[in-house]
Amino acid sequence: MTANSNNLNVGMRCIKYMLFVINFMFVLTSVLLITVGLTIKTIFSEFDTFVDDHFMSAPTLLVAIGFILLAVALFGCVGAAKESTAMINIYGVLLAIIFVLEVAAAISAFVLQGQVEDMLVRTMFKSLDKYNDNPYIRDAVDFMQSALECCGVHGREDWEGILATANPVNTTEMSKEIVLPESCCEMHYQGEHESECVWFTDGCFNQMNFVISQSAMLIATGATTVAFVQILGVICAFMLAKTIRRTKTQRALRQWQLQQSLGIYNKPINHYNPPYVQLNNSEKPKKDPDAQDFIYQPNSPSVN
Repeated sequence: MTANSNNLNVGMRCIKYMLFVINFMFVLTSVLLITVGLTIKTIFSEFDTFVDDHFMSAPTLLVAIGFILLAVALFGCVGAAKESTAMINIYGVLLAIIFVLEVAAAISAFVLQGQVEDMLVRTMFKSLDKYNDNPYIRDAVDFMQSALECCGVHGREDWEGILATANPVNTTEMSKEIVLPESCCEMHYQGEHESECVWFTDGCFNQMNFVISQSAMLIATGATTVAFVQILGVICAFMLAKTIRRTKTQRALRQWQLQQSLGIYNKPINHYNPPYVQLNNSEKPKKDPDAQDFIYQPNSPSVN
């Protein structure tokens, strides 16, 4: 009997440790999701002039999923520590809800990836046209060209006719009439007072397309990968809840059998059949000397 009880205890500990390991993996996954989501959201925010507002929904959803998964993982650890079947079942249901959110984030990212090229062409040319009128757009375009070391959308020819022709800064023979902003060149200092401007020749579209497309792909692949892990987590959660319930039932059965074998099982008291209590001599009723002892007979009326 002791060996069986020890086996049950060992099995329960193995189940709890298994759930702790799974939740630890989910904690690491949640931190990864939060980090990736915040990084991509920062990238989109830096180029928000060229990125539509609905593109911000995917990284925001990824960050929210990370925080929810972190809370659910901690909830699962508490349920495992308390050996609560109800908490483990709730934990499995919450994982299933997170799985649905991750699938939604992955689908959203895949859809957004197909819209990147058309969006960038539209927003980048629109930003060049408003370069002189809007200081905010001017700073955004200058930041893009300086950070990515590029000029224009497909090339510096896209600046033709946009800037004023006075004080041209472009000295190349191919496009002397094109005026380019200072962000299209990188200053190389040769001495204390001498500097040379090296003009960027590549357009910004290819690099912007790579940055935004790869960010959307990272969201889609990350959410899809974690979603498949969530499926395993949901299956394991319900299996562990079932095992915990069965193990606790077996443990209670073992305890009941042990009590039966030792004769310490207490039968519940019946109100109509109270337990026998021996009376003291002082509490016993005195016998009437004139009363006759009742002798049971087979034909007694009490039998009929």
